[in-house]
Amino acid sequence: MYDIEKIYDAVSLDDAIRARVEDPEAVIIAGGSDVLIKIREGKLAGCRLIGIRAIKELEGISMDGDGCIHIRPLTTFSHITFHPLIREHLPVLGYAVDQVGGPQIRNIGTIGGNVCNGVTSADSASTLFAYNAVLELTGPDGKRTLPIAEFYTGPGHVGLGPAELLTDIMIAKKDYDGFGGHYIKYAQRNAMDIATLGCSAICRLNASKNTIEDLRLAFGVAGPIPMRCHKAEEAARGQLISPQLLEQIALTAESEVNPRTSWRASREFRLQLVRELSQRACKQAIIHAGGADL
Repeated sequence: MYDIEKIYDAVSLDDAIRARVEDPEAVIIAGGSDVLIKIREGKLAGCRLIGIRAIKELEGISMDGDGCIHIRPLTTFSHITFHPLIREHLPVLGYAVDQVGGPQIRNIGTIGGNVCNGVTSADSASTLFAYNAVLELTGPDGKRTLPIAEFYTGPGHVGLGPAELLTDIMIAKKDYDGFGGHYIKYAQRNAMDIATLGCSAICRLNASKNTIEDLRLAFGVAGPIPMRCHKAEEAARGQLISPQLLEQIALTAESEVNPRTSWRASREFRLQLVRELSQRACKQAIIHAGGADL
């Protein structure tokens, strides 16, 4: 069933990097929920694998003294959804990754794999874009950081250098503190399906809870890579909350995206989804940030 030449199980981060330097064509495997499917389909037939699942330093969620939340790449979707730090500070991310597949997939699938696949439909991606996540990448030359918006370089392609691994996902306190948010996944089925479109919105309101101080609006499958709608965000900042404002946000977002037609949906339908989900997600984000229901 699985055409694999060999697999090497790394025992540490340094060991995994060394193995990748020695065999640059080897494929990294963690949970395997995506890699094993590609092998079964013949896309990676005869490949060599480097297993990293046993590297404990790449698991877990923590908060440092500055309030920055660190999500290690081998943390499974299930652990993210139910972790106390996520539920208190980043509930939108916990909800978003809870839309991935079914319970079995969420119990083995990792957020690092979801990000490093580079696919625009990844359920975690749009929310990480909204939170201005910064990625730590580690390779033979040491560590470097990269904003997630610069990590996605094209459909299925990411900015990992030779023998580099994703070692941390960081979200600064200024990017989540005081924000409320919501994620909507539209798919052909309610479960076990890839997003036709994903929309994540987070916002922070003024003290009176009637004006948007800051808005982040991000999409998956609205273009070749996950994306933010910066013009729509700018149009909302400092504005009184109203149904008219939500409509303006939606129309501005529609002008920024560039979805394609695929067997799942036409470009025109995805544009309609952008308009509709923008309003729904922003409306719910406002409520979660303490604002009134419109």
